[in-house]
Amino acid sequence: MGGEGTRLRPLTCNITKAMVPILNMPFLEYLIRYLKEHSIRDIILAMSYLPDRIQGCFGDGAELGVHLTYLIEEQPLGTAGAVKNAESFLDEPFFVLNGDILTGIDLTAMMSLHQETKPKASIALTPVDNPTIYGVVETDARGMVKRFVEKPSWEQVTTNMINAGIYILEPEVLGYIPPSTPSTFERHLFPQLLRMGEPVLSYPSDTYWIDIGTPEKYLKVHHDLLLGKAPSLSHYWGNINGGVQIGSNSTIHPSAEIKGPVLIAEGCVIAKGAEVKGPAVLGARCEVAEGAFIEGAVQWHDSKVGKKAILRNCVVASHSYIQEGSQVLDNCVLGDNVVVGRNNKLAQGIKIWPDKRIAAGTISF
Repeated sequence: MGGEGTRLRPLTCNITKAMVPILNMPFLEYLIRYLKEHSIRDIILAMSYLPDRIQGCFGDGAELGVHLTYLIEEQPLGTAGAVKNAESFLDEPFFVLNGDILTGIDLTAMMSLHQETKPKASIALTPVDNPTIYGVVETDARGMVKRFVEKPSWEQVTTNMINAGIYILEPEVLGYIPPSTPSTFERHLFPQLLRMGEPVLSYPSDTYWIDIGTPEKYLKVHHDLLLGKAPSLSHYWGNINGGVQIGSNSTIHPSAEIKGPVLIAEGCVIAKGAEVKGPAVLGARCEVAEGAFIEGAVQWHDSKVGKKAILRNCVVASHSYIQEGSQVLDNCVLGDNVVVGRNNKLAQGIKIWPDKRIAAGTISF
């Protein structure tokens, strides 16, 4: 995991990106379970933002059957610099994963190919519809990397395969990374290896892959998982398969209507005449008042929705309160402890930072 980015703000003001919930599970827990499934049990977490919360949650990793080592950066060192910081722990080929990628890429098969081919580095690749917003990776007929092209124009596009944010490195390549200096794999180490003629292998995969680093993608991954569009990942959360899952001690009024796929955590209250329509997620102890309507939304724990309020295709963080008659619509994002006063209308991707209060009234964006 590299330094904490800003793309998920305002959701990550009070919580590190690694701890944002995916179907009510911390994202980092998914990563740990993913690695363990591929027999990777010694895991190093390189962190620079709110590390105490991660350590407090996962400890040494024993409860999940792994061993966690924490390396705290005094200042962000970039993706490569963070791994250089762990050099003393690394004496055999090892995986590096970006801290904002959710995927089912087969790590076991990737390592087998790496050991068979014996390159200095292997890079997982994934296809995308629009490669111009990424850096593409050109390969030869043998699958060896030839060139990296950052954000090419459509005229420059020769492939739709991009860096998937998963690497295998031989320990000796860390010698090419300067110590205590910000450095990245994409712009520094990998181009340097190619310039020196060192072999870099690609591992293309068309399994599910998404970068959750923006609110829009964060919402999309919830919809994809609930709708069964990521079959390689469903077992990490249990297969909802279009249905409704309700946690313990939750109260659903008999007249409330729940249409799956919906995931409702423990201790939630859904009042008379309320409707929750999937794909939607309610975190622990959420409250949905009489006549409220929720569709396609993700709510973190302890959030409240007032009478006849509407949430649609939005993200609402913890301890926020959407009061009576208000609407929070497509791609809006509310940070922690936000209060939306009565009869407001928030639309068009409005983002509200934590601890803000929007006065009552009728405000349309």
